[in-house]
Amino acid sequence: MNDIIRLCCPCHFGLESVLTFEVKKIGGENLTVSDGRVSFDGNLSMIAKANICLATAERVLIELGTFTAKTFEDLFQGVKALELERYIGKYDAFPVKGHSLKSALHSIPDCQSIIKKAAVERLRAVYSINYFEETGALYQIQFNILKDVCTIYLDTTGAGLHKRGYRKNSNEAPIKETLAAGIIDLARVRSDSVVVDPMCGSGTFVIESAYKAMRVAPGLRRRFSAQSWACIPDSVWNDERSAALEAINKQALFKAYGSDIDLNAVNLTKANAKTAGVASRISVSHADISDYKPIEGAITVCNPPYGERMLELKEAEELYKKMGQVLCPSRSNPCYIISPHENFETLFGKKADKKRKLYNGMLKCQLYMYFN
Repeated sequence: MNDIIRLCCPCHFGLESVLTFEVKKIGGENLTVSDGRVSFDGNLSMIAKANICLATAERVLIELGTFTAKTFEDLFQGVKALELERYIGKYDAFPVKGHSLKSALHSIPDCQSIIKKAAVERLRAVYSINYFEETGALYQIQFNILKDVCTIYLDTTGAGLHKRGYRKNSNEAPIKETLAAGIIDLARVRSDSVVVDPMCGSGTFVIESAYKAMRVAPGLRRRFSAQSWACIPDSVWNDERSAALEAINKQALFKAYGSDIDLNAVNLTKANAKTAGVASRISVSHADISDYKPIEGAITVCNPPYGERMLELKEAEELYKKMGQVLCPSRSNPCYIISPHENFETLFGKKADKKRKLYNGMLKCQLYMYFN
């Protein structure tokens, strides 16, 4: 249980500093930060804690090893040398997936095949069997080959960590929960904050704000792939969930207000907030942003429509102008708005105090921060 293992958590580009703070907070050590990921040391219980508690990580991976792989023989021998049996049993499933960039080994199917063969060869020697049923627990092997350097991982999470369990349904253009959590952190939401989202969609910002303010671990309501692993006792998961439950601040004074011009979005936000267990902290109303009245001391966070087609783009640009007229950002009413529009500040009518480049999916955006 106390053996040190290397873990890696991918995240949205631009949120590395936020995730770094989170990892340190849960006790991760010897951190290494690179574009879109944070690696750190921990024990097996850290796997449970990271999955349950990290709000901006996309998943929790075990780093099995890193080696140079310019040929398929390099790849085969590199994987074969890894102690896969430390985790994978004789009946367990171990499928392979991954990607390669700027490397001699660029065929993903071929890399998958070679890695699978090497894993079978290693485990066959350990367990003295010729056939693997793969009917047991799932140990998803992932590989990342970048500039001929291959890193092999085991995925402990399963479905991505953005799937908290509260958003069974969403509107057409939802923001990912992990990205929303990162923006909420950058907006410095605290236990006594008031948060407003005047275009709340499916309610992600107001719900993630409530989680942040009340210290609700985002993974409390779901299961993870590694919960079925024989190497991690159920007691580890139970202990980490109990600790997360005890950490919830029910005395927080936090309150959120969401509104949307779409009545379906209003109902969706209410339903999702109820499922998330924070409905009592969130008020939702059916309203046009034209009628918005700033709440003194509130933090406004929103993800306005982007407008992909020409007509929609014109409508979006008119909306940005209207937002600038009604939101009136100031020191007492800070605003945090994510948008891919390069002329957002001009349309909004005010230059942001600070900007941060973020990716919403594959779309390059800026988080426009107004706090002065």
